[in-house]
Amino acid sequence: MKRIQRVDLIDGPILPTLLSFAFPILLSNIFQQLYNTSDVMIVGRFLGQKSLAAVGATSAIFDLIVGFAVGVGNGMGIIIARNYGAKNDDQLRKSVAATAVIGGILSLFVISIGVVGLYPLLQFLGTPPAIIAQSYLYISTIVNGVAVTFAYNLCAGLLRAVGDSLAALYFLIIAAVLNIIAQSFSALLCFFYIRKKVPFLLPNRNDFVWDQRLYQDLISQGLTMGLMSSIVSIGTVILQSAINKLGMTIISAQISARRIMSFALLPMAAISTSMTTFTSQNFGAKRFRRIQKGVKQACLLSFVWSIIVAILLLTNLISGSSDPNLIANASLYLQISSCFYPVLGCLLILGNSLQGIGRKLTPLISSFIELTGKILFVLFIIPHTGFIGVILSEPLIWVPMTLQLWFTYHKA
Repeated sequence: MKRIQRVDLIDGPILPTLLSFAFPILLSNIFQQLYNTSDVMIVGRFLGQKSLAAVGATSAIFDLIVGFAVGVGNGMGIIIARNYGAKNDDQLRKSVAATAVIGGILSLFVISIGVVGLYPLLQFLGTPPAIIAQSYLYISTIVNGVAVTFAYNLCAGLLRAVGDSLAALYFLIIAAVLNIIAQSFSALLCFFYIRKKVPFLLPNRNDFVWDQRLYQDLISQGLTMGLMSSIVSIGTVILQSAINKLGMTIISAQISARRIMSFALLPMAAISTSMTTFTSQNFGAKRFRRIQKGVKQACLLSFVWSIIVAILLLTNLISGSSDPNLIANASLYLQISSCFYPVLGCLLILGNSLQGIGRKLTPLISSFIELTGKILFVLFIIPHTGFIGVILSEPLIWVPMTLQLWFTYHKA
């Protein structure tokens, strides 16, 4: 097999290798977050608080849909990375073929569910009547394009699985400049790049064969990560129902703060995403001691960054709004949640690393812990504490989740 210029995650010094692989992922995430943040700024500045609240009321559903697509792509990428690390070219191509089939089926499924379920879901969440029409228009447009989201994340996942995290960044930059066709164009560029530079990833007709064990492995790994993201997002959807009852100012403050929070935590997210490929490739190559060292160094990196963010995070933020009440509530959200970022960093590293070595059930249990915690907050705490309860809900839940993953990792 002709090897392309890539980051070698199996040999060489771990820290420089991990950083060089994670950096393009970080830049890709920055471009995506800038796009999302600019949406909030533009809506808040030019369309007003009502429209900003309409976008905010759908944020949990948006995270549910996108998180599922990203999770499935990353999950199936684990199997591909494992086969790549084991240098099993035949199984590698069959894995890619099966990934394409599964991705197409899941896209149709998500679109079908969205057509019949989005508006009732918004009603169930208690979306204020004044903004529900705008909320539905916004989120239904996103759901109708979910096939493109699947396509891009599957293609980008293929490239990351073989150690190439840079190409997808280039295509995303080009697509961001073009803007109008954004992820559609980036997905096409990913495909043509794979065809030209890494043709060994492209299956031929003979690779589209039924292999029960392979399909079970891909579906279980992909759906486990997709389900893990979805369970977390379902908890966020439930939490959103409590936020919606607090009024449009709180809805707007929460979505603005979470946009800033997501942007500040991008380096941690890039490192944790990199660990999925790192552990998968080294697991396939049977480099178990290297996995242990990599997890320790990644946790240290994430911890250092989370401390820096917690110290330097400004109390004021740009949400596109001049409402002092909105800014005060959003700033409070960031001040409190940032104290728990070191815990979150460890949580992300351990969850992705365990997925990479095939421990599918453990991170799923962690997601159920988060879901249960959010339900308890919505039922028993937020009705009495209001927005403070909303702010504390996720940080306090991160603690038992991290302890559960840490205990399982050390047993493994």
